Amino acid sequence: MSHRAPESQSQRRVFAAMHAVLSDDHNYERGLSALRDLVDQIVREEGTAGLCDFTVALSLGLAGALERIAQDHGLAAADLAEVWFAD
Repeated sequence: MSHRAPESQSQRRVFAAMHAVLSDDHNYERGLSALRDLVDQIVREEGTAGLCDFTVALSLGLAGALERIAQDHGLAAADLAEVWFAD
């Protein structure tokens, strides 16, 4: 049975991950390093179950943001995601 992180902890980690890559426009590498450190910490403290919880929370957060942006522009969220993540 996997251990689920408390919702507030997952939300804090998702915010920390987003903050790491968005907070310093002048040093992208530093943001990536902070994000990698966060992921390493999650794996050390909670193992793969914690990493899974983090990934799900991050995905849900991104999906929610895409839904809000799509709604503001009169688009379907799935269509917006397809455009944003197209190669």
